[in-house]
Amino acid sequence: MASPKMFMIIAIVAVSVPSILATEHLVGDATGWKPGFDYGAWAKGKEFHVGDTLCFKYSAGAHNVLRVNGTGFQECKAAGDTVPLSSGNDVISLSTPGKKWYICGFAKHCESGNQKLAITVLAQLGSPSTSPSPSPTGTSPSGATGSTVSRYYGLIVAIVGMVML
Repeated sequence: MASPKMFMIIAIVAVSVPSILATEHLVGDATGWKPGFDYGAWAKGKEFHVGDTLCFKYSAGAHNVLRVNGTGFQECKAAGDTVPLSSGNDVISLSTPGKKWYICGFAKHCESGNQKLAITVLAQLGSPSTSPSPSPTGTSPSGATGSTVSRYYGLIVAIVGMVML
């Protein structure tokens, strides 16, 4: 019969696995959030899941982040009641699956500087609907340096810790 200590460890791991698997995506990597960068190319090949976060880093007062719909993305226009994020270190939790669109509302940064991001958020890792499809090249589908490692590092540490007990 398993010990109460083992049941406690299993319960802790079961509860913490979703947060262990979450990834923080630094939008634009070292470039950050600014005009003249191809955010479509940056997002291509990356996987965004419920529970992950997007971190927009930029000079406060020079840019902002507006969440828009598909039409707003195409037209580079936000609805009148959209509240801009403007801290320069804006973190957005991806809490639901589906298409998400973000633009910069400063000057013509979206229109002429292509400062906009469109992503598709997948179900949370570990849920039944997130079985990864095989990559045609045999490489990781995430496309993000360290992304896969960060997703599984905590889980590996938890498993090793349980085995060591």
